[in-house]
Amino acid sequence: MFQRLKHFLTGEKVITKFIKGTSMKPILKDLKDYLLKGGQCYVVCPLVNESEAITGRNASDISKAMAQYFKGQYEVGLVHGQMSDEEKNKIMNAFKENKIQILVSTTVIEVGVDVSNANMMVIYNAERFGLSQLHQLRGRVGRSKEQGYCYLLSEATHSEQKERLEFLENHHDGFEVSEYDLKIRGPGDLLGQKQSGLPTFMIGDIFKDYHILEITRKDAFEAMNQHQDDEKIIKLLSEIKNNLIKNNEYID
Repeated sequence: MFQRLKHFLTGEKVITKFIKGTSMKPILKDLKDYLLKGGQCYVVCPLVNESEAITGRNASDISKAMAQYFKGQYEVGLVHGQMSDEEKNKIMNAFKENKIQILVSTTVIEVGVDVSNANMMVIYNAERFGLSQLHQLRGRVGRSKEQGYCYLLSEATHSEQKERLEFLENHHDGFEVSEYDLKIRGPGDLLGQKQSGLPTFMIGDIFKDYHILEITRKDAFEAMNQHQDDEKIIKLLSEIKNNLIKNNEYID
């Protein structure tokens, strides 16, 4: 857990490029040259299958198209959250052993994946991911002495979406990315179900009063530790735990 947190906060030095559009054509030559040298690549999509409600490239179709395009040259694998753990592990092990050179996936590879030979990542519809999540994803590459590359394919039309991706293109420090993401999206309800937007604080500003809030947090922990057997504290902790569990139900 500590290593994952450290990696997320410090980040890895990876060349990140924002590419307008959702076609791989502008970077196809780079991908071919990279694979020819023996490297492996991640291709991340926001969807598992085609959706009528949500626009975006899906992993199932992309994996089929890439398998056809690179037939006889490279192996293409597919992994996503709807697979069983056994299926996912089988694919991931094949990727680690370089039996699969191109791994098409959803965000299931966001954490806990370490393949030092995979130093290129292509992310379709990058505007659909939060900045912190994109930073976490690109943390899968550049984990060896080799240079890492992360391409953000996006047909973002809103200026805010473009600014977010351009920010990520030029910033690699996890602290800066998370702080910028927090300011743009807002923290949402700390104990509720709202995952973004401005909080409902009436007497403070979460950005300007950060240091005061940090002192308050430490004081709260100290107070709870001193009175951990108090029924009110036990009830409060139970409510907090239930709210956190309820929020996590929405996370893939």
